[in-house]
Amino acid sequence: MSCRRVGAAGLAAALACAALTGCMPWEDEPEQKKIGAAAGRQGGKTDQSAVRKEKTARAAKVKANELGQIPVLMYHRVVDKPTAPDDRTPEQFRKELERLAVEGYVPITAAEYVRGRIGVPPGKHPVVLTFDDASPEQLTLDGTGTPMPNTAVAILQEVARKHPGFRPVATFYVTRDLFGKTTPEEQTQMLTWLRENGFDIGNHTYGHRNLLGKPKKEAMAEIARGHELITKLTGTDPVTLALPYGNQPSTKSWALKGRAGNVSYDYGGVFRAGYTPGPSPFSKDFDPVNLPRIRSMDKIKKDDCARFCSTAWLDWLKANPSERYTSDGDVATVAYAKFKAPFMASGFTPYALPY
Repeated sequence: MSCRRVGAAGLAAALACAALTGCMPWEDEPEQKKIGAAAGRQGGKTDQSAVRKEKTARAAKVKANELGQIPVLMYHRVVDKPTAPDDRTPEQFRKELERLAVEGYVPITAAEYVRGRIGVPPGKHPVVLTFDDASPEQLTLDGTGTPMPNTAVAILQEVARKHPGFRPVATFYVTRDLFGKTTPEEQTQMLTWLRENGFDIGNHTYGHRNLLGKPKKEAMAEIARGHELITKLTGTDPVTLALPYGNQPSTKSWALKGRAGNVSYDYGGVFRAGYTPGPSPFSKDFDPVNLPRIRSMDKIKKDDCARFCSTAWLDWLKANPSERYTSDGDVATVAYAKFKAPFMASGFTPYALPY
């Protein structure tokens, strides 16, 4: 039996795969396949009671809370001279990443998040870094295929080198304006580089059109066209969609699953633009058609960011550690303090590890 890719509806199956085979429910991160794989094998035989006791003790030691909240941070351009509210300077972006690393966060992709493939070490916290609109300031490659200095990807890699264990991964929500490249060859090069370096590519629609109020046929056509663009350039279907301007279509489910012509899409999650941390994929609150993101910005007095932007929410999660997702280091279980049991989605009961 091998672990295969699954959508949001198959999270429980992914956990079952990990539990039965000792493999992680993804195929492209061999370094994480070792997490928890050895625990539960003793001379080819499994002492289920002893293994469970060991896992429970480890979860309790790190105060695991896999029903906790996960910050999904939203970025746009990273530029020296911001001209829009969503712009960040390289210094601001670097500072936020440094903070995340120091406070024990480990980046995961949006695809890993919605699939429940959260393979971070014991005691660590997942964070999802997302970039909208595919601007050259996010990624530009030099003649050797290396990210240019002070682009978002270069800064992320720099911080990861400084902090071993801080995975340099993120999700890029792309439109037809693919990092300023105009030919299919150039566009393919950019997306191939991202995939080969562990990054995730999501759909942001083809032309960044506001889906609010659009008829069903028109809304699905815009989503499908963006989906088709990514599939043609990468050979792989995107797993998630980020809504332009954060606006949902008249019927929310149109964004999650649909068809236009010969192109169909079926996403594991649809992201909006604000304004809270995301729920655990194992929580009753997880709604794949309505996933929140947090705008990256510093707190400003008498401004919404004093409550709803990244600095404010990271401050809140630091002050309320029992509310954030803390991993037990084992993707085959969902660990949490016993009193949190009512918050877990019933489909994950077989994998529950209360302590």
